[in-house]
Amino acid sequence: MKKILLLGMTILLLSSCGDVFDIHPYDVNVNGETGINAKQMAKIESQFANKTTLRVAVISDTHLWLSDARDQIADVNSRNVDFVIHCGDLTDTGTCKEFEWSRDILMNLNCPFVALIGNHDFLGTGDQTYEVMYGKMNFSFIAGRVKFLCINTNATEYDYLAAIPDFDYMEEEMVKDVEKFDRTIILMHSAPYSDQFNNNVCKAFRRYLDFFPGLICCVYGHNHRDKVSDLYNDGLMFYGIDCAQHRNYRIFTITPTGYDVEKIDF
Repeated sequence: MKKILLLGMTILLLSSCGDVFDIHPYDVNVNGETGINAKQMAKIESQFANKTTLRVAVISDTHLWLSDARDQIADVNSRNVDFVIHCGDLTDTGTCKEFEWSRDILMNLNCPFVALIGNHDFLGTGDQTYEVMYGKMNFSFIAGRVKFLCINTNATEYDYLAAIPDFDYMEEEMVKDVEKFDRTIILMHSAPYSDQFNNNVCKAFRRYLDFFPGLICCVYGHNHRDKVSDLYNDGLMFYGIDCAQHRNYRIFTITPTGYDVEKIDF
């Protein structure tokens, strides 16, 4: 009788495990769409290879301001842009669930998009989740003969022990598919001289940028404010993209003869 009672209690306990135990927030068990950047870049390169004028919306730092992020995506959808670039900090604490929430909001865009990794996205096992959901942390694509180089600049997350930014990768990208692009835009999460950048290499980083054909400008997030600056005092403009909570972002219109930048409040 005792054995039967013990067996019954064991079955009852096991049947209720779903209520007692939950999946760990950093388990990297991604539900839904994965490998997003590669798929989206293929769309961008296919659709806009020969387009002479590009309209690109750049957003950043959505964190857990999900309501603001939804409003932002709705606003972008009303602006007739070709594609969207998210400059990182898709999450607040890097959990798998946060990645899924932000991804599902971005998937409501009516145009292709890519997303960089931010420093908050490294927390816990966030960098692993990012790689599953989005792909490599350094990547590039070409549209309208413009190369969009997206690089990981979150050096602090590696305690400065890794090659961040990766100069070897940048050297490869200077000449890769050089016959397909005449101009370059550099995108990153944290800019030189910020708390996340390896500021020991700020000057070397600037020198590397000069080797990219037709360098247009640099774009970054992280600081939660809209800012336009000649960061190195040499004419190369850096555009800081604000966070979703402050309810603004920027649209870059790139033409054969130059570019315009518009701040959008929503």
